[in-house]
Amino acid sequence: MSDPAAFREQIRRSPVVAVLVIDDALDAVPLARALVRGGILAMELTLRTPAAFDALRRIRSEVPELYAGVGTILFPDQVARVKASGAAYGVSPGFNPAVVDAAREAGLPFAPGVATPSEIEAAYGKGCDVVKVFPAEPLGGLPYIKAIAAPYSHLGIAYIPLGGVSMKNLESYLEWPEVLAVGGSWLATRDLIKAKDWDAISRNCEEAASLAARIRG
Repeated sequence: MSDPAAFREQIRRSPVVAVLVIDDALDAVPLARALVRGGILAMELTLRTPAAFDALRRIRSEVPELYAGVGTILFPDQVARVKASGAAYGVSPGFNPAVVDAAREAGLPFAPGVATPSEIEAAYGKGCDVVKVFPAEPLGGLPYIKAIAAPYSHLGIAYIPLGGVSMKNLESYLEWPEVLAVGGSWLATRDLIKAKDWDAISRNCEEAASLAARIRG
């Protein structure tokens, strides 16, 4: 994969990653600007709607300062299109070896989803030292993640918990050094985006970014 160290560093700079579902590509640019205005500099745009690829291209063209990745990559044949659309990195909810292989071949930095020690081992065996833990809170939250991560602490694996993370538990996640970043869908919910409430989104981002800056410096 192309420059995985740069991928880690970019995500580290914005330890709260906005996880987005965009239904209308015309919302992409004002949404991206609202994130940046609030201090959030990384995003994961999920491939859950037909507008996703158009939205990504608009963001990459008009808000280049936002580190824009793509999530919900489920099939190997999606990887080439993700790369061609300008995504900086890719993410999946689970661990699919064929998708990871396709990302490697395309030179797309990639963080597969894991939920068990076996999946951590499988991902690391494929060259992934950044993994997404999903769904973090339903699995057992930070205590569970610490438990399954313990046998691999000497390998330098970094974790991005997603699913149930919010302002209520953000601090505890970010205080653990092995958490590279967290994914936050609460920053810009689908309803807020549909309502075009960019000010509310910026306020959510400011609150999260301020807390992250206090903890991470």
